[in-house]
Formats: sequence, C-alpha cells, structure tokens
Amino acid sequence: MSSSFDRLTFETTDACPHTHARRGRVRLRRGEFETPAFMPVGTQATVKSLTAEDLERLGVRIILANTYHLYQRPGSHVIRDCGGLQRFMGYPGLILTDSGGYQVFSLQPLVRVDDQGARFRSHIDGAVHLFTPESVVEIQEALGSDIMMPLDQPVPWGTSPADARAITDRSDAWAARARAHHLRDGGRRDQALFGIVQGGFTAEGRAASVRRIVDIGFDGYAIGGLSVGEEKSVMFGVLAETAPLLPAHLPRYLMGVGTPADLIRCIALGIDMFDCVLPTRLARNCAAYTSEGRKHLRNAHYTSADVPLDPRCDCPTCQRYPVAYLRHLCMAKEILASRLLTYHNIHYYLRLMERARDAISQCTLPELVSEMEDLYSSPATGSDPVRMGTKRRSLDYH
Repeated sequence: MSSSFDRLTFETTDACPHTHARRGRVRLRRGEFETPAFMPVGTQATVKSLTAEDLERLGVRIILANTYHLYQRPGSHVIRDCGGLQRFMGYPGLILTDSGGYQVFSLQPLVRVDDQGARFRSHIDGAVHLFTPESVVEIQEALGSDIMMPLDQPVPWGTSPADARAITDRSDAWAARARAHHLRDGGRRDQALFGIVQGGFTAEGRAASVRRIVDIGFDGYAIGGLSVGEEKSVMFGVLAETAPLLPAHLPRYLMGVGTPADLIRCIALGIDMFDCVLPTRLARNCAAYTSEGRKHLRNAHYTSADVPLDPRCDCPTCQRYPVAYLRHLCMAKEILASRLLTYHNIHYYLRLMERARDAISQCTLPELVSEMEDLYSSPATGSDPVRMGTKRRSLDYH
C-alpha cells in the first residue's frame, strides 16, 4: 500500500506474520531507501570522522542533521547560499533534519517556553533567539533537507500527569502551526514534514497525541520523548500501545533509539526508521558492536589480539586491521581509532537493518529478536565497563 502524498510515498513490500514488523520502501523527491532503516547521526553536517565518500561506500542512503546546531553555526543562510545541505557537505544522499527542540529544551535554565515558542540563549555566544513552529520550518527550508521535523517539547521522565498533558497540548498545537506554515503559499513543496507524537508515558496520553497529530495530517509520523531516562520496559510498553495507532500506510520513526537489541525489538513492534548516537559515540570511546557482543578495546584483554575485531564482518576495519592495532590506536589517542571504529559500527548497524529486512521477508524476525537480546544481555568478550545512555545528551546530539 502506498501513501498519496507527492512529497513522500511509503510502500510495504513484506510483513512479518508473527510480529507487527513490516518491510518497505520510502520514496522522496531526491531518492529512496528501504525500511527498516537506520540513519547515522550527522549533527553538524558531518558523521564524525567519516567523509561523504565513506558514507557512500557504506551504502548510507539517509542521515540525520540537526537544525539547532546548523542554525547556530554556520547559519542556515550560509547553507542555503551554498545550495543546501547536500551540496554544502558533498553528500548526495537523503537528509532528515531534527527540529532542534531537544537541544533547545536541554538549555535549562537558559530557555523560556510559552505558547508562542521557545526563547533561549545560545550555548555559543549567549545571544537570545526565539524558535517558533514557523521559524523552525523556515530554517529547515533554508537547509533544504528531504524530511523536516516540527518544533516539539519532549515530556521529561518523571513529569506529573498534569504537566505532561500541558506540554503535549502545546507540542500538538505547535505541530498544527508547523504544518500550516509548511503548506503556505510560497513555501517549499519538495520537503516532507513528519508529525511527532508526544504524550508522556501513559497509553492515554499517547493516544490523545496520536489522534491530534494524525488529524493534522503529515507525510510520516515520529514517536518522540522516549529513551529519556525511563526503564526499557516502560519504553517498549509505550511503543506497543502507540505504534499500532499510527497510519499503516506511512513510515513510523522512533527518535533517538537505540542499542542493536533495542532496534530489533522496536522493529518487531512496527517501527520503520531510527537514529541514534551510540555507534559513533561508542567508537570515539573505543567501543564496538560485533557479532560477539560489545567490545571495549581499552581492556588489556586485547593488547596482543592478532584477530579481526569481528570475525564475521566484511568492513575494511575488520578485514585489514588486527584488534591489537586498533587497541594501540585507542591507547595512543590517535584520531584514526575513531575513524576505523566509527566505520565499523555504522557498517554493523546498516548490516543489522539488512538482516532485519531479510528476516521480515523470511518470517524469522522472532529468532533475530532472541539472538540480539541474548547477545547483548551479557557482558561482551573481555568485558565492557562503558555505560552510556542511548539518547542524545544535552546539546551534544552526536
């Protein structure tokens, strides 16, 4: 089934009879990608340590960039005058721009929020700025991304029910304003705009937000405000209640999640698109996801390991360099360590999405869910002392 929107179409090509997972294809004006899909995070128009050529070799079809950071530096007008994000960064693929709302609200106590929008002080020079639903659309129009996200206000974990309702009401009202501005006379018609579901951590709150966001009508739908400190059982419970309420003929995007096991389980719940900082952040901290679990290369266990990082991986890092060398680079704080490990981790996530798509077509997704949960429920070879959240941290979205 395909959507009728001219900016974006979504076609379901296979479905898993044992779960809510589906395999599909998203088509946009400038290209297409298969789902389930993982979007590497390129906050400031760069996936840290990787070039545009690296992304092409990896087979990356879509990345995520951040409106707040690019508005602050170099400025959306600079990118517009250079021909848009793709030309600016030399990347020919698709780009989704997050609204920057998470970053703005992480500036507490430097932000003031009312129904008009969010007024905040820049973390760079202290200058005062105002983000409104309309201005955030216009910034993303200048950036020229393929998929835009509206300004929203996440509901923090631990928020009272009354405050969660008020925050969600405001976010949903902002979504209506963003959509109206997107469709205004003189606005761009070549960019898709997704709606974001908030609602806190109750089924009732999420259902109310879904009803309003779906009634507005968007080109796709995102689930926001998860992986912000709640237990994973809570996150999965919210997803199980929320995802089936979203239109089946449009893509569903879960923002800021997660580990490999998280992604596969969320795919089984019906999610199509993901972004997360983990593969790049962990690489910069000398950690890697592998078919043998997560490995932390600062561990002395790897000092003389003349073996590939992942014996089942065909990426250049694993094919060419022994683990002992990668550990040496980490211990010497060489930049090359981040580059080689980032390349591997992104490769791992992309191949995991390929495995998920094949598993959906072959009706074996439950087995993949079990495999990934078993793999990451126990310490990786050599043990792994790193403990990092899956959500983007404050302003450091990357």
